Amino acid sequence: MNTDALNLKVFIIAGEQSGDKLGAAAMAGLKSLHNVDFRGVGGPLMAEQGLESLFPMDELSLMGIMEILPKYFHLKRRIRETAEAAIAWAPDVILTIDSPDFCLRVADIVKAQSDLRICHYVAPTVWAWRPERAAKMAAKVDQVLALFPFEPRYFEAKGLRCDFVGHPVSTEYVATDAEVAAFRAEFQINKAPLVLVLPGSRKGEVARLSDDFGAALGLFAKTHPDARYVLPMAGPVEALVREKIADWPVQPILIKSSDKYAKRAAFKAADIALAASGTVSLELAANQTPMVIAYKMQWLTQKIVERKLLIDTVTLVNLVSETRVVPEYLAQKCQPKEIAKALSNVLQNPDAQTAALDLTMQRLGQGGDAPGLRAARAILDGVRKAKP
Repeated sequence: MNTDALNLKVFIIAGEQSGDKLGAAAMAGLKSLHNVDFRGVGGPLMAEQGLESLFPMDELSLMGIMEILPKYFHLKRRIRETAEAAIAWAPDVILTIDSPDFCLRVADIVKAQSDLRICHYVAPTVWAWRPERAAKMAAKVDQVLALFPFEPRYFEAKGLRCDFVGHPVSTEYVATDAEVAAFRAEFQINKAPLVLVLPGSRKGEVARLSDDFGAALGLFAKTHPDARYVLPMAGPVEALVREKIADWPVQPILIKSSDKYAKRAAFKAADIALAASGTVSLELAANQTPMVIAYKMQWLTQKIVERKLLIDTVTLVNLVSETRVVPEYLAQKCQPKEIAKALSNVLQNPDAQTAALDLTMQRLGQGGDAPGLRAARAILDGVRKAKP
């Protein structure tokens, strides 16, 4: 088959909102380079790019054993239906996006019954824990698309092609100086130090972190009485956040999840941030906002992670920049007194993180081609090289 002359057939699978966003960007990139037909499973953003989903993507957006168990047999049926639809259509490539519990089970069935090419978007974090997953993935898929520049070597060592295509945060919109000024004026912040508070986007995170975050901010406020605080709320936890902050010694400005403008402005306007561990550190890097990271897990989960963890920092800015300039307070070290002290130190010397934040964004692809386009090029190159 000459993929330069004919329509490319891409069967694409995403199981949650973040995957829908990555999938839509990859679809747009592919359409800009080639004539493409799409089938598969996706959400509203992928539908805008022309995908008619086999079934609603929301059926797959489950987390945790208690959520999955009641749907177990239904999910098994969806896995088989998806694999059978892909095999019957015989696409040039199957693009699976994150959601490994669903996508890689589909891949197992497909590989057992065909030689169809499978490309998986978002490499598992084998560099952090469970490195054996790289070898297991090499048996299931033909190509991996990575979000981080240090990931390809882990998969290439197992004989699996892995392309770094950039992280989507590298193209996220950042508020302008005018928008920042308007935000500060609207909430009468003016020139006061502004602390961005980010206790997580999941209920468990907010429940575990809120008391320590509130206590830390109370201690910080004693030495910074003029400071102001802003907390953009994730949609699923808005009610819980309001409940948890009611007894805080400081009362942050609350930003609703629907107010995207105010959230962007808050990220850029903040002088420092106190954040839960996660990809939010990359959003802060994009906004040049220095940060302190704090996090707790459930006790048993924490003990398991501690035994298996392969890295000495979980903060993505530290990992991507290959520095350790972002202070982090994890597990038993997540103590209000220490967190408050770190916030004061960072506020006094924010420039200590500047170079690492710049380097992080540079390494993630800021200023270059969009990740969706880079992903599309890598997918096409893999298909072409695999053709006889």
